[in-house]
Amino acid sequence: MRQFTRLRSLLFAPAVRPDFVAKLADRGADAVVIDCEDATPANAKAEGRANAAALAGDVAANGTQVTVRVNAEPTKWFADDVRDALTGALTAVVVPKIETMAGLDRVASALDEAGHGQLGVIAGIETALGVADARVLLAHTRVVAGYFGAEDFIADMAGVRTPGNAEVHYARSAVALAGRLAGVPVLDQIVADFRDDVRFRHEAAEARSMGYVGKLCIHPGQVPLANDAFVPSADEVDRARRLLEAYDTASAGGVAAIDFEGQMVDEPLATQARRIIALADRP
Repeated sequence: MRQFTRLRSLLFAPAVRPDFVAKLADRGADAVVIDCEDATPANAKAEGRANAAALAGDVAANGTQVTVRVNAEPTKWFADDVRDALTGALTAVVVPKIETMAGLDRVASALDEAGHGQLGVIAGIETALGVADARVLLAHTRVVAGYFGAEDFIADMAGVRTPGNAEVHYARSAVALAGRLAGVPVLDQIVADFRDDVRFRHEAAEARSMGYVGKLCIHPGQVPLANDAFVPSADEVDRARRLLEAYDTASAGGVAAIDFEGQMVDEPLATQARRIIALADRP
């Protein structure tokens, strides 16, 4: 199966807006989604599928990682989406509202039968059952990445969305943990108010601290914010390099813990510093 090179930003565009889709390759996102699900109304599903199939190759031509989001497996549109909307130009297929291993098995079988055995799944974890079983679901052999969908999750919970995100803190953390245990990258929830850069930056910083590798973007203006948020700052990298230099010197002399700028540093903190440097050194 194909794997993603980087997933700091995953930008969505409605499949029924070919003008938006045509511009995806120029937006700077690590990967893009031609959306046949929520952004495509029920009376335009066939149009969305046709656009996705026709335009994906053009978007991917310059090296952009392209995906298509199909409708959820239990819906009446899923089979037609798999048959008509997917092409060989895709890096993966985005499948929303994943809840059971049996459902994922049916997704895998449908992809194989349609001749898309090379396509992995970005699994949408966005319902109560999906969050509860996220560790198992994200470990499915067909899953290459996942995302947490806060809006659908709260709708399923009959809850209320708030700016502080307290109502999704547990679920958001659970999906990040599940991704880590499954060994797949996971992306954080959308920020619906695409004009609120302050909130986006705040959420992205939270998400990185929780272990998310990137964020879902619903507007091109959110892409550079996500790309910046999920790489270490110059100050972080500088401190990590100095910390490791001091720690490695001490370790070579048989000392396992040191005082570094007023902080006790041992192997766990050294591991964190190594990860910061490795992330910063990625092309």
